[in-house]
Amino acid sequence: MTQSIVVQVGQCGNQVGCRFWDLALREHAHVNKKGIYDEALSSFFRNVDTRRSDGGAAQITGGKISTLKARAVLVDMEEGVVNEILQGPLREVFDSTQLITDVSGSGNNWAVGHWTYGSTYREQIVEQVRRAAEHCDCLQCFFLIHSMGGGTGSGLGTYVLKLLEEEFPEVYRIVTSVYPSAEDDVITSPYNSILAMRELTEHADCVLPVENQSLVDIVNKIRHMSQSGKGGSVIKKDSTVISSKGGVSGVEKPFDAMNNIVANLLLNITSSARFEGSLNMDMNEITMNLVPFPRLHYLVPSLTPLYTLADVNIPTRRLDQMFSDAFSKDHQLIRADPKHSLYLACALMVRGNVQVSDLRRNIERLRPTLPFVSWNQEGWKTGLCSVPPVGHTHALLALANNTCVRPTFSELRERFSKLYRKKAHLHHYLQVEGMEQACFSEALSSLSSLIEEYSQLDATKGACMPDAPRLSIAT
Repeated sequence: MTQSIVVQVGQCGNQVGCRFWDLALREHAHVNKKGIYDEALSSFFRNVDTRRSDGGAAQITGGKISTLKARAVLVDMEEGVVNEILQGPLREVFDSTQLITDVSGSGNNWAVGHWTYGSTYREQIVEQVRRAAEHCDCLQCFFLIHSMGGGTGSGLGTYVLKLLEEEFPEVYRIVTSVYPSAEDDVITSPYNSILAMRELTEHADCVLPVENQSLVDIVNKIRHMSQSGKGGSVIKKDSTVISSKGGVSGVEKPFDAMNNIVANLLLNITSSARFEGSLNMDMNEITMNLVPFPRLHYLVPSLTPLYTLADVNIPTRRLDQMFSDAFSKDHQLIRADPKHSLYLACALMVRGNVQVSDLRRNIERLRPTLPFVSWNQEGWKTGLCSVPPVGHTHALLALANNTCVRPTFSELRERFSKLYRKKAHLHHYLQVEGMEQACFSEALSSLSSLIEEYSQLDATKGACMPDAPRLSIAT
């Protein structure tokens, strides 16, 4: 069994991470009735005997659970969220050696997070990650969670990403990045996002982009349905992906519902690593099968179902509908419609009592409506995990390497250019030691190059690849 380590950076990263750990514990408790430390738990948790003076871990699986500790490193340059976690319902899951905090924050400045705090905390971050890695028998993947709009998540988050590549070049780096909306209250968020994107493009194996606005839209849609539900269509309480039960502090906060969606994305992508299934999908298989070109590693996630109905007598939503929903724009975690763009590859990660035949039937049914690049018409990767999320009979996560990310990146570039043309707020960045104006132009150039690569692929949509000429054999 392989293990993974979660590195959560900044306020958003730690809030999402906290929701992930809470939901993961709920899932394992639902399945693991006997309280045994099994291989499923060992993938993301250590079993520590706190009665031992050295605080050593009883790593052998098969024994009773003593105290579970998350395989995680928590980094934030403000103490608020981390302190809330330590005083909340998850305080036993982390110990002080896993936390790296400061008091002053990064002031919404990528340069402060990346250069100032990066150099200050470099050794400490490396030490904590190494310590977490030493507790793993077979470390397969780092999951980095951060946001793009602020200073710590974007700046220090991408600095940590580079450190992971330097120190553990063979271990996969899967990054969940929360992108700001156009109405973001951080004026400098376009600078922070594009400076961070250059690092993501260069140093991540896969990036799962999530847009704040998409999360807001999904939350509002579910809440509207909850409030307007008529008899027979009432949504079951706490069965939606936005259920905020058990947040950072145990008290519901404004962003808990949105964070919960991202946590469910992580829950589903790791389900094959945590539970048995007839068609398990390893983390390394995601990169191997979905990333045909190293820079084009942005995978658009979609989740379904977003809720279950309260009346158990109503048959669950048809399985086929769940597959259709995964490709509709309403279920994407960025504002995009993948069906009208070009697929380079697509992964379907199904959970629950679903047969391989159901999977194949739905792929065949949907295939004619989904434009795939001509040289990869069979670009599907599938996984089946037998354990569904708590409160659901089945669930589906789709990861699409699709050119539909291009408008999101183009819009971000336009917002960056509006500020950069006037050199607005630039001095805040340039006064930070290590930061040069060339960083801005290079980051812009990197993004423009990425957009152009997606544009060139999009232009091939509908083009048919001629059959390869037959080999002629001289007689």
